[in-house]
Amino acid sequence: MSRRVNGCNNSVSVGTEGASNAGMKHNKLSGRTGRPRSFDLNEALDRALQVFWRKGYEGASLSDLTKAVGVNRPSLYAAFGDKRALFRKALDRYLTGPAAYTQEALKEPTARAVVERLLQGAADLNAAPRNPGGCLMVQGALASGDAGDSIRQELVACRAAGESALRRRFQRAKSERDLPADTDPADLARYLATIIYGMAVQAAGGASRDKLQHVVEMTLRTLPL
Repeated sequence: MSRRVNGCNNSVSVGTEGASNAGMKHNKLSGRTGRPRSFDLNEALDRALQVFWRKGYEGASLSDLTKAVGVNRPSLYAAFGDKRALFRKALDRYLTGPAAYTQEALKEPTARAVVERLLQGAADLNAAPRNPGGCLMVQGALASGDAGDSIRQELVACRAAGESALRRRFQRAKSERDLPADTDPADLARYLATIIYGMAVQAAGGASRDKLQHVVEMTLRTLPL
């Protein structure tokens, strides 16, 4: 099915809900030898997500993915399609899982609460010990050559969609007089997106949660909120 997730258009046949249903109905997949392989599709997506998150789209080889998921290539293809399709499903899982705070933040009642939740959520996500570090939408597009250009473009569009959603939320805040009259919602959204993705780059380079928290606090002091 095709659906929009956090402003991104992803064509997915097994998304978060789809993986669960497919896992219940088809959790035994056959390889070339004809022997059934049993694996949970949700768990498999989580493992693939970790690989893409850590190595990026092009850096994640099929060998890395099959080893992480624990199946052979035919079984991987049968469950998820090709590498691009698997990445899109992993991205869908990322957006509705670890990065779901971005959509929840937009529901906060004030512009300041929106910004604070976004920044704190980014710091938590990027620096959590259980995560590879950084943001999949940034990491996924690093060192992208011709083979990964379509994925890079999709991630660029995905980030742009997130920024547009934030701009609309600030426009609403301005109309509700929750922001100063001279605030430019587009500039504010772009500035905040730059800070958040900059935090992701810092975290990928090893920045601690405390260091990211300093960025959060400084940003909150400088914004007209």
